[in-house]
Amino acid sequence: MNRTHHYTLTFSCPDRVGIVARVTGFFAEHGGWILSSSQHADADSARYFMRVEVRADSLPFDHAELKRRFQVVATEFGMDWRISDSSVRRRVLMLVSTQEHCLYDLLARWKSQELDVDIVGVASNHEVFRGLVEWHGLPFHHIPVTKENKPEAFAKLEALFESSGADTMVLARYMQILPPSLCRKYPGQIINIHHSFLPSFAGAKPYHQAWDRGVKLIGATCHYVTEDLDEGPIIEQDVMRIDHSDSVEDLVRCGKDVEKGVLARGLRNHLEDRILINGHRTIVFG
Repeated sequence: MNRTHHYTLTFSCPDRVGIVARVTGFFAEHGGWILSSSQHADADSARYFMRVEVRADSLPFDHAELKRRFQVVATEFGMDWRISDSSVRRRVLMLVSTQEHCLYDLLARWKSQELDVDIVGVASNHEVFRGLVEWHGLPFHHIPVTKENKPEAFAKLEALFESSGADTMVLARYMQILPPSLCRKYPGQIINIHHSFLPSFAGAKPYHQAWDRGVKLIGATCHYVTEDLDEGPIIEQDVMRIDHSDSVEDLVRCGKDVEKGVLARGLRNHLEDRILINGHRTIVFG
């Protein structure tokens, strides 16, 4: 991870000549030291995507002034844009139900500072992991979800997300379907890990579906949550080879290993502003 204090500009805009020259020229005018730059021109959407990291101490002004000055460039090119500050840690609220592997993995990565993030708490529809979460010194929020109380439960979840100051919600095997209104309110802010190589075997028990079909590869998918179940823009995927001798239990066990790595990589890319959404697809800069 690049620990030099830097600003990260990400944007998309209608494709045209002169975008890179204008952006890099803007930073050069102010003595900006560009640490990295990635670009992608998408022919299908006729849009241009770019990510630039600039050393903060190379500029003669702060983050707020940088955003104010860059607004002129953004307006000129019709950009959807943001500039983040690496000194401001992202704030994550994690959601979990009764499966522990993704929660354990993310807590371990957070504790070892592999993930440079503030976890503001863990919410669950079960009490199973209260001890684990509180042992890590994090707030645990039990929000039961039943058929009868779903509107109230998800209203509490939304209120918790807002009051905690979180900017990202991670569904670390949270086995509840979020209401469409919540998904629409936080586009590109809710990340899910699905235990399948989407779009194959969406919905419940994908490993059982895969075993029934005799697949030779199983996988996992990290994606942004939208109101269309398991159809949000895909961030990261991986697969593992299996064969005819593997049982459903073997698939589940192997799949958990894949899920952990996929979710961690997807979340890291999100935290480092490496993902730009392009309709139903994503641009993920390495």
